[in-house]
Amino acid sequence: MGTIVAISTAMGNGGIGIIRMSGKESFKILEKIFKPKNKRFDDIKGYNIKFGYIVNPDTDEIIDEVLVSFFKSPKSYTTEDMCEINSHGGIVVQKMILEQCLKSGADIAEPGEFTKRAFLNGRIDLSQAESVIDLINSRTEKEAKASVNQLQGWLSKKIEEIRKYLLDIMSDIEATIDYPEYDIEEVTNVRAIKQLQIVLEKLDILERSFESGKILKEGIKTIIIGKPNAGKSSLLNLILNEERAIVSDIAGTTRDTIEEYINLKGIPLKLIDTAGIRETNDKIEEIGVNKSIDLINNADLIISIFDNSRELEKEDYQILDMIKDKKSIIVLNKIDLGKHVLEREEEILNLNIPIVKMSAKIGDGIQSLYENIINIFNMGEIELDNSMVITNTRHKNQIKKAKVHIKKAIDTINECLPIDIIGIYIKEALMELGLITGQNVSEDIINEIFSKFCLGK
Repeated sequence: MGTIVAISTAMGNGGIGIIRMSGKESFKILEKIFKPKNKRFDDIKGYNIKFGYIVNPDTDEIIDEVLVSFFKSPKSYTTEDMCEINSHGGIVVQKMILEQCLKSGADIAEPGEFTKRAFLNGRIDLSQAESVIDLINSRTEKEAKASVNQLQGWLSKKIEEIRKYLLDIMSDIEATIDYPEYDIEEVTNVRAIKQLQIVLEKLDILERSFESGKILKEGIKTIIIGKPNAGKSSLLNLILNEERAIVSDIAGTTRDTIEEYINLKGIPLKLIDTAGIRETNDKIEEIGVNKSIDLINNADLIISIFDNSRELEKEDYQILDMIKDKKSIIVLNKIDLGKHVLEREEEILNLNIPIVKMSAKIGDGIQSLYENIINIFNMGEIELDNSMVITNTRHKNQIKKAKVHIKKAIDTINECLPIDIIGIYIKEALMELGLITGQNVSEDIINEIFSKFCLGK
């Protein structure tokens, strides 16, 4: 592998910018463009920081004064010789330094190539590498903490623990096949089924944790629906604490969806304000209404808002029909008007859906809404101090596939089929679990994973 370089900090003006370089030629390239102050380059040791200047080697012109961090192989992020040039944070300065690195022999890094090298060189496994991009993209503290746990290798340890159980069973099976004269197949089967039940239970725990992990990573997709002027936009603005949506007495103001994230108890809530549901001759508004109806079917949570000062109308009944048998909260809005018309409405009460009485205009009832959301999704139970949470869909799918093979192995034993068939299913399960940590993983999967990374990481 050659020597790669990239700007690792986000583009824009800032206090510092970091240009990262990794590869066996890193220090030779750096020597051409870096002049340390009061010290010769060949006197510099690894694992320290030196002050000096980046220069154009052709003209000896100073480009910037910098601090350079030195990391010698194998004790670096990639396990290769590495350096990080800490420059001033202007875009122009960083690009000028990058250009000098490229002219002096480095190649521009691909997205995620530094972390990819850390994986290929054995410093981290694939699940740990994936946690890096999850950590960078975290929207809440809990999501970040889950990513850090995975980066530290908790999932890798659990997968390895399960693999050891399976490898122990394989050893017994191979011994039974190699030494049939000892007639130990029955003993092997009894022991194997106990071990496989333990493995299945451990895999179940990991798979179930994805329910919480999905919420941590993707958030709760929450749709706000109602007929025009029920108070949808006012509710969105109240939750966001800003005038994000236009509020007007004119019906049909919201014609397209408005999407925003908030942090609720450490969980990202993806809020979507939709067009008011009603029949309309306006083609643009009709598109928005149809889009609102489509979104209902893909929502994790529906907040359906009704005007508590008015009787139910045709559109309200349509909405009530849409939300039955779905995770929903009914908001009876405009209690500040003093007309509590809908609180005993049978069509609402019979749905057995949580009801919140509030005024989106002045903020009354908002805490009750939050408490209902927390209860519906058991947010209080998502704690990461001593628990395992899978946040990656790929990992969940591999675990699910491994479970299928384990169940087939158990069925094979119960049906008294030849013992070598059990071994086939266990090997398949081992392969599926190995794909989580990167053992025998294909190049296509590796490239797909690291293509999602940003440059310089």
